[in-house]
Amino acid sequence: MKLDTPDERSAAAGEYVLGTLAPDERRAFETALAGDQALRAEVAGWQDRLLPLARHAPPVEPPPGLWPAIEARLGPAAPAARPRPAGAPGWWQRLVFWQSLSGAALAASVLLGGTLLTRPTAPAERYVAVLQAPQGGGNGWLVDVRVDAQGRGQLRLQPVAPGDTPPQGRSLQFWTKAPGAPGPRSLGLLRAGGEVALPLERLPGMRAEQLFEITLEPEGGSPLDRPTGPVLFIGRAVQLTT
Repeated sequence: MKLDTPDERSAAAGEYVLGTLAPDERRAFETALAGDQALRAEVAGWQDRLLPLARHAPPVEPPPGLWPAIEARLGPAAPAARPRPAGAPGWWQRLVFWQSLSGAALAASVLLGGTLLTRPTAPAERYVAVLQAPQGGGNGWLVDVRVDAQGRGQLRLQPVAPGDTPPQGRSLQFWTKAPGAPGPRSLGLLRAGGEVALPLERLPGMRAEQLFEITLEPEGGSPLDRPTGPVLFIGRAVQLTT
């Protein structure tokens, strides 16, 4: 893959948006993307042209056995309520976990978030995060936070694609963790495929690199003050405006 001429850059950006680049080409493109504002604009242009077409596509059924596989991992005895041993690191403290959230995902968050939502007014600050399934399972939800000049604002969470109903006896729970915070904070339960709007006051502040995730919890939510079930979607916020 070459990015030497305008035609090559445009073609590569189009393939990136379509998802047709080979894995090594995609990694190289995302590396270039992180430091090239003009290339990000090229990608945004392709997204503006191509993403609206996705709204006309029929919903894609989830892979067979998805929820049974999650249930099998959870086990029959609701291990979500089992306390974590004292001193054991939580998911938000494990180095390998943070390493898995790459800068490439952040670049994708900037580009996708900038085109999926309308902009009725220009906020003083704006943050977006694309929540992706772990291990490259695809984008699931978009977080969009807008803050006005007076520090007031709203968080909107909306599905990128139609969502699945969680298994009986389980709930989807939305979490955030601000940089430097000792642990995550629950932002409430979710209805699969439904949009959520929260006032900024519900968040423990809002900064770049803030973590958002959706986990599968026992019905009614986690019995503890932290996530206990498997992570379904996760991402970090990127500031778009200053």
